[in-house]
Order: sequence, then C-alpha cells, then structure tokens
Amino acid sequence: MRLVFLGTGGYHPNERRHTACLFLPDSGIVLDAGTAFFRVQQRLQTDRLDVFLTHAHLDHVCGLTFPLVPVLRGDLKTLCVHGTEQTIQAVRRHLFSEALFPIAPPFEWQVMTEPLTMRDGCRLSFCDLPHPGGAVGYRLDWPNRSMAYITDTTAPGDYTEFIRGVDLLVHECYFADEQREWALKTGHSCATDVACVARDAEVGRLMLVHVDPQHPEDDPIGLEAVRSVFSEVELAEDLQEVSF
Repeated sequence: MRLVFLGTGGYHPNERRHTACLFLPDSGIVLDAGTAFFRVQQRLQTDRLDVFLTHAHLDHVCGLTFPLVPVLRGDLKTLCVHGTEQTIQAVRRHLFSEALFPIAPPFEWQVMTEPLTMRDGCRLSFCDLPHPGGAVGYRLDWPNRSMAYITDTTAPGDYTEFIRGVDLLVHECYFADEQREWALKTGHSCATDVACVARDAEVGRLMLVHVDPQHPEDDPIGLEAVRSVFSEVELAEDLQEVSF
C-alpha cells in the first residue's frame, strides 16, 4: 500500500511544509485536507475521493475549497467528505458560507457513526482524541496491512489499544521535549511522549507529522530522543512516498 505525505506541517504552511494532508492514491482515500490538498489533483488514480477529516481546524480543512474545478469538469465523479457531525456542520456552515465561498460545492457529506468498509476492502475505524474543539484518530485495516493516523492530540492518551500493532503509525509531533508545557496547553504532542506511545502500542514503524512551522530546520523535534525510546522512526517530509 502506498501512502503519500502531501502536507506534514501544522498551523500554517512554510517554504518546506504544507499543512495536514495524507493520500492513499490507490484507494482514493485522503486523510485531512489542509493547504497541501491542491497536490491531490495531479495524483488522482480514481474517479472518487473519500476525504476523512480529523477535526475542523482550518489547517486541516481549508483545502476542501481547492477541488471544485476537477469536480465540476468531471475529473472527479464523486468527492465524499467524512467526519463527525460537529466537524461536518462547522465546515459546511463556516468554510462554505456564501460570504466566504459563493459556490456550493457538489460534494457528498457523510457523518461518521460507525466503522466503514471501503471499496478496496479496507476497514476504517475511528476514535475520539482530546484536543480543543475535539478530534478523532483513524485506523485503516486491510487483510495484510494496517496503519493509524493520530493528530491533533496530546500523547500519551487513551488510544493505545486502538492503534495497537499497526504496521505504520503516523502521529503528530508538534513540539520538542523542552516545550512539553506548550504541548499540554495547546493540545499537541512532544517527541519522547510520542515515542512512548509507539513503543507501548507495539507498532511497526512511526512517521512524525504536524511539526511546528516556525522551525523548518531538518530536525526541529529532536529525533535522537525519539530513537532512544523507539528506533523505527522518521520525520516525514512533504511529497515523501512510503509503502507499508
């Protein structure tokens, strides 16, 4: 299974990273629709997209305004946006307010109430995460592989069993360890705490995303500290593609 990291930053884009967006091109599944969502159009392999939102904060949803043209001209026959009732209502009422976006996009809107079985046989489930305004994490299980996407939240949390044993864990890591106090204040995670989650959940591989855009350097979070707890870790980069 291929996963493309279209956007790996948090809060706002910088020259190195756009905001949250992961793409499974073979399945037509998108996880979050931040500023990197414009990159999906060039990589379409299906005529349907299923976009799963973790929450309604702008750095995770603003890209939903981008695919209007490919939908209207038929490159995409269907774009379905999935999320909690609170998230769907916020996006439709505010992001697509006529005053902000005068053309109502012909999307399908699906409030999530239970796990879904996707077209490729993937079972997609979700769990609640503590974050200001609320958020959810996702787990995707195919017959012979699995992954989880956890953002935005403060690690560790009550989701360890939810993600247990996945082949690939994609987890936010906004702060380095010395900024743990800010992680607790803002509902985000820091390096060693995320590493402990990966270790305790016995995942196969950890990819870190949603890093602080004020720090575009190669290692803004302190990977050495993470690897001292969980060795199979990598800081994801925009446009990086991995197989799992």
